[in-house]
Amino acid sequence: MSIRSFLKLVEIQTKIASVIPFTLGTLYAYYRFNEFNFTNFIIMFISLLTFDMVTTAINNYYDYKNAIKIHGYNYERHNAIVRDNLKETTVVATIFILLTIAIVFGILLFLKTNVIVLILGILSFSVGILYSFGPVPISRTPFGELFSGLFMGFVIVFLSVYIHVYNQNILLMVYDEGLLNININLAEIIYVFLISIPTINGIANIMLANNICDIEDDIENKRYTLPIYIGKERALKVFQAVYYIIYADLIALYLLGITPALTLLTLLTFIPTNKNIKLFFKRQSKKDTFVISIKNFVMISLVYIFTIAASIVLR
Repeated sequence: MSIRSFLKLVEIQTKIASVIPFTLGTLYAYYRFNEFNFTNFIIMFISLLTFDMVTTAINNYYDYKNAIKIHGYNYERHNAIVRDNLKETTVVATIFILLTIAIVFGILLFLKTNVIVLILGILSFSVGILYSFGPVPISRTPFGELFSGLFMGFVIVFLSVYIHVYNQNILLMVYDEGLLNININLAEIIYVFLISIPTINGIANIMLANNICDIEDDIENKRYTLPIYIGKERALKVFQAVYYIIYADLIALYLLGITPALTLLTLLTFIPTNKNIKLFFKRQSKKDTFVISIKNFVMISLVYIFTIAASIVLR
């Protein structure tokens, strides 16, 4: 397999969807707790990136094996297995190699921290695989947006914070003499959830936009996603509302004293975001307008991240 085919198989350009939450969590850990563990940072980055590649490769392989409609923009041009005529054995071997790397580094991260990382890692890996694999993959159900948003937008952020502050009793599980003690700093976990809403909603809307654009193809391929259940018009309204919640959250974060005043500059992205929403309302096309959801996510997230980074420097 050539490097070009490999990068297409894992859709390397989509890895920003996991790198952005990872970066957000890292910066928040330093901003709020003044902590940064370089070793844990590198280990998690490798495990996260390789596992993200695994889930994408599995999704492409599963779509290749189960496609009923085999002609169309999404299938012929965007599935690397079809486009580059890749051998199934090569694709499967690539998936297992990447999964092995992700697991090894995930175990290393657990050994460097504690059992909370192991539990969340196992849960994340399980959901990531089941998202595209199994008798009823999550991506083929109405829950794709929920799971992708929560696990990529929140769990990655939480773990990215936790690996730096795992010894500060934010979340601790101790087994001693037959007793299991769980200590939870509920306020800090809620704060991490609130700072994650821009990534939760942004990632969920990428999946929602994808499913809105693919309604016709998904019906033929028996993928019963959220837009198919609630209809295109309601799905578009949800798409809009999810973005508006991000901006309400940014204001709430500042008023609660969780994020610095500089993050309010992220509110300026509302103008181009709203313009993009209107463009998507006019036309829902995988080829022409799906990219709007990615642009919105990257734009909002990068401004959000840069303002937190700038606040750290100024402080």
